[in-house]
Amino acid sequence: MSYFNNKVVVVTGGSDGIGKTLVEFLLDQGAKVATCGRNYDKLYSLQVKYAVAPLHAITCDVSNEQDCKRFIESTLKTFGKIDILINNAGISMRALFRESNFDAIKRIMDVNYWGAVYCTKFALESIIENKGSIAGISSLVGYRGIPGRTAYSASKHALQGWLEGLRVEMMNHDVNVLWIAPGFTTTNIRSNALDKDGQPIGESPMNESQLMPVEECARIILNAIAKRKRSLVLTFEGKRMVFLNRLMPGLADNLIRKYFFKEGKLVK
Repeated sequence: MSYFNNKVVVVTGGSDGIGKTLVEFLLDQGAKVATCGRNYDKLYSLQVKYAVAPLHAITCDVSNEQDCKRFIESTLKTFGKIDILINNAGISMRALFRESNFDAIKRIMDVNYWGAVYCTKFALESIIENKGSIAGISSLVGYRGIPGRTAYSASKHALQGWLEGLRVEMMNHDVNVLWIAPGFTTTNIRSNALDKDGQPIGESPMNESQLMPVEECARIILNAIAKRKRSLVLTFEGKRMVFLNRLMPGLADNLIRKYFFKEGKLVK
């Protein structure tokens, strides 16, 4: 029997990418799933696909405190409890800091950091009662800031620092808190990334065929949650970057500069 069988699992940002795949895998493993997203049509398609499954889905902008409150309260009303919260909702941004609009930077922080804080705050008492888990889908840039993603890096650093502190606070409550840093994965987060003015870029600079399949990423995430791990860095390249940055940060600076810039221009 699956670890997730009959557990109530909340997945933010479940209408696309990693979140959608997590929702589908969890339903297949017998979980009761609540999810949210900003795109009504995508959520509706998910509900139609799983019409007879225990799926609760509503539109929600996680950067809005009241939206998060409504989402969590409706989940508790529907399922009666929350065992696991996966803070997955997130957006990226690709622009040099000197060219970036403050509103765009603030939007990244509101979604990636405050969205997790809001949902966790409203769900926390039920998670404590059920000795459950809180997970944050972070990024390699939560360990190492990179050029062209300064706002995104800051939001993931904030997310991981907050989760690390929360983990210690929750130890006596038998609540596990973990953060997971996927490498580059085949999702549309890069094409949906914001530009310097806060508008979707609409294209990815990466060769998507060479990235980790989203299904593999989702399986690894669920395995880490089931094993109540502390943290997880995906891919060999990701582990190497974290290790190199810890031991030889100056060399890491130079290698990252070489990778992301060509002839002085940001290319990745």
